[in-house]
Amino acid sequence: MRVVVFGYGPVGKAVVARLMARGDDVVVAQRNQPQDLQGARFTACDILDPTSVGPALGNASQIVLAVGFPYISRVWKTAWPKAIANVLQSAAIAKARVVFVDNLYMYGPQRTPLREDMALTHYGRKPRVRADITRLWQSANDVCFAALRASDFYGPGVTQSHLGEQAFGALARGKAAMFVVSPDILHDFAYVPDIARAVASLLDASDDAYGQAWHVPCAPITTPRRILELGAAAIGAKSRAMVLPSALAPIIGAFSPMVAEMSEMRFQWKRPYVVDASKFSKRFWSDATPFEIGACETARSFLEHRATNRAPSAVVGAAAT
Repeated sequence: MRVVVFGYGPVGKAVVARLMARGDDVVVAQRNQPQDLQGARFTACDILDPTSVGPALGNASQIVLAVGFPYISRVWKTAWPKAIANVLQSAAIAKARVVFVDNLYMYGPQRTPLREDMALTHYGRKPRVRADITRLWQSANDVCFAALRASDFYGPGVTQSHLGEQAFGALARGKAAMFVVSPDILHDFAYVPDIARAVASLLDASDDAYGQAWHVPCAPITTPRRILELGAAAIGAKSRAMVLPSALAPIIGAFSPMVAEMSEMRFQWKRPYVVDASKFSKRFWSDATPFEIGACETARSFLEHRATNRAPSAVVGAAAT
């Protein structure tokens, strides 16, 4: 099976590792060639250029869309619709199926566990963009398209995350983890190797699994603080956490675009953030990697990064089969 993976960040890299390990023919498509392709081939492609996407597909029968764009609302507003439209157009011509690694923003603020059948939101800027691109693929009747929606993710190689460089990375440096939200509210997190496993499950599924969205299973819900404690114990570090006072967020946001952009997403952290993945679990699997494994692997990867002064490596977790 030939699979083209658009994007080679932590998720794309974990997907490639999993597919290569089972012998698939994998092509990585993005603007610049990564240093470590794990045996996969590479083709240069600008996903925002409609004339570039089609040639990158070649004779592939499957597409994994694992791209990311800068966490800036004005960039999302133009880049995401363009990227989805380009992939839909090329996939229709190539008759290739698409698995899109998505997030959960399109539901907006909710007070109950998130389900795939919830209405699309009109809230905010970034959530509205994710809702708009959902409508794009939902209306594309000529493409087999499945959205794999994952909660905030973590894992080896994941630096830009609530549990990334400022959390696990800080612990590995002997510093206190820094949070812009409370670390003591229950929150579902998806482990990157589990996301890759879920991608493979959809790639292997029959066409009736397409034309819909699926939630990635998470380990039993806990708090970010508890996840850090598990990781800290694995590397012999002291688990400490500092929280940015909410009153300071607007001030810091004036100098930090990331903090400013996160302000509209604080609703995810004001109450327990629970993801209902029962639909996926009934069809595929439910044994997500326990935090006792995932947190330890993540902490060790950041410690290794500190020792070798290179990026934490993405791995396929031990619980993945």
